[in-house]
Amino acid sequence: MQNQKIPFIHAFLRLESASGILLMLATALAMVFANSFLEPLYHRLLEIEIEIRIAALDINKPLLLWINDGLMTIFFFLVGLELKREFLEGELSNRRNIILPGIGAVGGMLVPALIYLLINSDDPSVWRGWAVPVATDIAFTLGVLTLLGTRVPISIKVFLTSLAILDDIGAIVIIAVFYTAEISMTSLMVAAGCVLVLVFLNNRNWVSHSSYMMVGIVLWIALLKSGVHATLAGVILAAFIPMRSRTDPDVSPLKILEHDLHTVVAFVILPVFAFANSGVMLSGITAEQALHGVPVGVALGLFLGKQIGIFALCWLFIKMKVAALPRGMSWAGLYGASTLCGIGFTMSLFIGSLAFGETDLHAMFDERLGIIVGSLLSGVLGYAILRYSLMSQFIGSLFLRTSR
Repeated sequence: MQNQKIPFIHAFLRLESASGILLMLATALAMVFANSFLEPLYHRLLEIEIEIRIAALDINKPLLLWINDGLMTIFFFLVGLELKREFLEGELSNRRNIILPGIGAVGGMLVPALIYLLINSDDPSVWRGWAVPVATDIAFTLGVLTLLGTRVPISIKVFLTSLAILDDIGAIVIIAVFYTAEISMTSLMVAAGCVLVLVFLNNRNWVSHSSYMMVGIVLWIALLKSGVHATLAGVILAAFIPMRSRTDPDVSPLKILEHDLHTVVAFVILPVFAFANSGVMLSGITAEQALHGVPVGVALGLFLGKQIGIFALCWLFIKMKVAALPRGMSWAGLYGASTLCGIGFTMSLFIGSLAFGETDLHAMFDERLGIIVGSLLSGVLGYAILRYSLMSQFIGSLFLRTSR
């Protein structure tokens, strides 16, 4: 079984790393559009109204919300598939592999949120943004790791991947609990009916992808109209995709879907999301807006909160012998990995759009500035620490060889 896991995780890491590099390019392109003569075109494109009407059903949203509520549902569906696979057959199926990343994920969510709330303690109107700096972007993080070459220990990559996956669980719970609008009971009843159908299909071990997708579309529309964020439909749907076919145990409907979707999400959906959401117009930002508590709280939450929360809690529990430092990972490597987790880009932008997207507060600040600054600082410092750590280990190994 172990021999099957290693090639899979290597392929996963390569794909996520390439996606991270593409995300960087999409973000840079968005910044160019937003700060050049193309700025009017950029915003008009995102404001294009797209309407779907079937009898009494009417869904009318600008392109930006079709990306954030529609395309990102596919992203959350893939996240749900990855979570289920990891807990059933992957690295997180072994309890000992969960302890340290789980401890780090808790610290990496609590401390950034506390820093944000402390900085904005005197302004209750922006407290909704407390969750913006709690997430870790796995694609960006692994993209930075590729810049360090092949000497990065697999233990660091597995730690970062596991922590980011557990972070995703936390973010999903936060979105479901704290970013739900007024509830429509009729729509929720329809969503509950969809869940019952999914339970039936799963119990029958139904392996037809198209059946699940049709139910998933109805579930997405019901949640969209219910007040619960529609992207959670992807996570709910993923939970009912069978891991194995009972008639042919070698066939995994879940892994087939995950494989088919991974490339589309990594190379199309996430870059499109990054391009649509990271176009911050720097020329129009005043010093007062840049130094507002929200962007400062987000930036410091990502840059300081993540590294302090993850490293401090992991250090404490390792010293208490509740967890152990993974083989091949030094303390400097752990600190560098903790710092890299401050790259919160994709999920932070998404939560930011939920927290402030429908308010009139954007004239006062732009939380995306804090996300970009905090993620950039975390990426640069994390890269520098890991490069120093790997170089020290390499020189140390050479010294041991020559001394022998």
